[in-house]
Amino acid sequence: MSSLNEGFDSKVIKEYKSRMNDDGYMIVESEDNGDEYVNFIFIGKYKGREVIYDAVIYTLRLNHHSDLYEMAEQKTVERYPEFNSMTYSVDENGDLKELSEKEEEIGLYMTELILELEEEGEVKVKEHVEVDTSLEFGVGLDVGLNIEEVTGKVIAEFVRDFNSGELKLDDTLYSFELDESEEA
Repeated sequence: MSSLNEGFDSKVIKEYKSRMNDDGYMIVESEDNGDEYVNFIFIGKYKGREVIYDAVIYTLRLNHHSDLYEMAEQKTVERYPEFNSMTYSVDENGDLKELSEKEEEIGLYMTELILELEEEGEVKVKEHVEVDTSLEFGVGLDVGLNIEEVTGKVIAEFVRDFNSGELKLDDTLYSFELDESEEA
C-alpha cells in the first residue's frame, strides 16, 4: 500500500466526512447501483489509522447468480474455445440483431448449463467481507450479505457494526434459484 494513498490523509478524510449523511456514509453515483448492489464510501479504521473505505455491498442472491454465470462461462469456454462471452448487438433501429447459428448453439448450451448447475446446487455463497488494500484511494471493501435488497438502513447498520467491531457474518452456505425472467 502506497504512502501516497490520499484515503488516509486527515484533510481529505475531514472533507469527505462533511459530505456524508447522518449515518456516516455517502453513496457513490454509479449505473451499477440498484436494489441488490450499492457502492458507497464511509470512514473507518484500518490498522489503527483512520481511512476512507470505498465499499460495495450486494445481496447473496446477486453474488450467487454472478458466480453461477461465471462458472457456466468457464465450462462453455472449455467446450467452445472460440467463445469469449455472450454479447448482443443492436441494429440501427435499436433491435437485437439475430445471433448466428453457432452463437445460438453456444447460448443454448450455456443456458442449459446454468440450469443444470443451479439444479445440482453447484454454487454456494456465504456472507463475507473482503478487504482490498491495492486501491490508489482508501481501502476497498467487497461485502456480500444475506439480505433481500440493499437499503439505507442495511448500509447504516453495516457501517455501524463494521466500525464498532460488532459485525457478525453468517457462515451458512446458500444457493438461490433463478427467476423465470432471469432464465430467458
